[in-house]
Amino acid sequence: MQTMLELLEDRRLMSSPHYVVGPTFTDNGTTLTADGSVAGLGNEDVTVLLNATGTATIVGVNPAGNVAPGQTQDVNVSGQQTITDVKNGRVNFSVTTIPPTASNASLPNKKWTAVVTDVDFTAATLNVQQGGQTVLTTSVQL
Repeated sequence: MQTMLELLEDRRLMSSPHYVVGPTFTDNGTTLTADGSVAGLGNEDVTVLLNATGTATIVGVNPAGNVAPGQTQDVNVSGQQTITDVKNGRVNFSVTTIPPTASNASLPNKKWTAVVTDVDFTAATLNVQQGGQTVLTTSVQL
């Protein structure tokens, strides 16, 4: 448990969080990755949250393995990374969203399987949190 003096010192050190590298966003097909480096933080743990939206391309696969293309679905995906090794108020991060899942509702019957083959990501928001507070936010159109 931190003393009041240590808490005040952490807040003093967290003067002006800013990116020193990036952020850069990489479309991996069905996931999105954000990479970068942030300075101006305190020395507490940092959590980086990535939220992204896009349109997923979905194929239906029947029990015989035949593929029926042509479905699309809007998706919201997210990912997070917690960094416990904060050095002098600076962290490097690389956070990737979890791949979306597709609904079987639009397929001919319950024996078919919906598979997401690609996501056309359209927007992303990156939040850097420390001490339970959001200290830096970036939103981009992709």
